[in-house]
Amino acid sequence: MFSKVVHTDEIDDLNEAAQEIFEQTADFKFAKNSLAIVMCEDETDYPELYSILHDKWNIEFIGCTAMATLQGNLGYCGTGISVMLLSADDCTFSAGITDTLTTDNYKEEIAKTYHKAAGKLSEKEKMIISYSVIVTSESNVPGDEIVGTIDEASGHTPIFGGLASDGFNFTESRVFYNDRVEKSGVVMVLISGNIKPVWVTMNSIESRSIYKFEITESEGNQIFKLGSSTFMDALRKAQFVVDKTDVFGDYIISPFVLTIRMPNGDEVEVARNISVLDHEKQSGIFLGGMPQGAYVGIGTLNRDDVQNSVEKALSELMNKVLKETGYEYRTFICTTCVARFLALASNLKAEGNLCMKYIPKDSSLLGMYSYGEFCPIKVSESGEDYNLFHNMTFTTVAF
Repeated sequence: MFSKVVHTDEIDDLNEAAQEIFEQTADFKFAKNSLAIVMCEDETDYPELYSILHDKWNIEFIGCTAMATLQGNLGYCGTGISVMLLSADDCTFSAGITDTLTTDNYKEEIAKTYHKAAGKLSEKEKMIISYSVIVTSESNVPGDEIVGTIDEASGHTPIFGGLASDGFNFTESRVFYNDRVEKSGVVMVLISGNIKPVWVTMNSIESRSIYKFEITESEGNQIFKLGSSTFMDALRKAQFVVDKTDVFGDYIISPFVLTIRMPNGDEVEVARNISVLDHEKQSGIFLGGMPQGAYVGIGTLNRDDVQNSVEKALSELMNKVLKETGYEYRTFICTTCVARFLALASNLKAEGNLCMKYIPKDSSLLGMYSYGEFCPIKVSESGEDYNLFHNMTFTTVAF
């Protein structure tokens, strides 16, 4: 697999932006099969950009909006357009995008898109890269449901990617496939052939509060009761913010830490961001599922924990890469949570700087700040890998 990542800060004059991209990729050698991944500011006119790029590169494109990106050669890129080119003679890419998703059709649409893409491959895919849009409202489809539906349709193929992001207004996130744009959809690419992905998912929440609750009544991503109290009463007793409706920003560095019991008895710990307080129902709506019977606590995210988790994740990933024999890793993708971005405060370049430190100079890395991360996680007790939706994590894959 050959790859290259390039970036331009230009988003207003897309002919100039495309020219900068073409100049930076002039030495890239396209093999038999190729794909472009595009991540851009939400103000970018993606259809126009695609039209210009596709005139020169007759390949498939996928991508999404991102509030900021990370690159192995530049580190943190706060604005602009980032493009990763992937090309190989011994790998095949098959991509697709759903129609507009609703709470009624999302399972059927996601499964249909997966099977259509899989049907174009001559062999089973070995990894899936996917990006999605999530709407923070009561009709929201939890991130768990998106990952779980792809996981079920694919028979547990490793899934990487995340939720598209924007400038914290939560209305301008989009996903792209060729000339199509969806504000409520899932895009995915299936990769088959000579590819051996290795990955790491690293939680960054070291500080936990004394509060731990059992979820006694919930539905999907909405909690109604914690213990014997309504969700909002439990927050009041713990002296948390309850006088607003949209509380994503208020709780973004105070994540809810959830312990999920899997069907085989494994326990997996994930973090969840709360988005909305429903004052009529005295409930809370989250970006991910909150299953009844699970236990949830509240953590605190800080700058040191964020930086330490990136260093630990990249060190662990590079150890995995070095242990593999007979395969050369040149390509890295990472997804990191927007809450981590906020926790870094004035040190916004920290994660990008660590990417530049650990990723080999002859390799390429493209990452994004996301509203939720997709990546498998290995449970130490059983050794099983589970495709899960995460918040507050740094996830990375090499292939």
